[in-house]
Amino acid sequence: MKELIQTIVKPLVDHPDDVQVTVHEADEKTIYSLSVNKSDMGKVIGKQGRVAKAIRTVVYAAGSSQHKKIYLEISE
Repeated sequence: MKELIQTIVKPLVDHPDDVQVTVHEADEKTIYSLSVNKSDMGKVIGKQGRVAKAIRTVVYAAGSSQHKKIYLEISE
């Protein structure tokens, strides 16, 4: 899942080397924290959050086979 997020995000940003995904697992949920360069935040979020919503939709669909709730957080 971590590789999927990186594969989606790296072509969108100007600084692909700054893209980092960390994983935090709890009992019933998995949280993926996406960190990008500050200047690339607008490209990852998109107008009215459309790009971020699309990324989350793909990640949630890919993780539906797991029996945990998946969350994607986007931070600087």
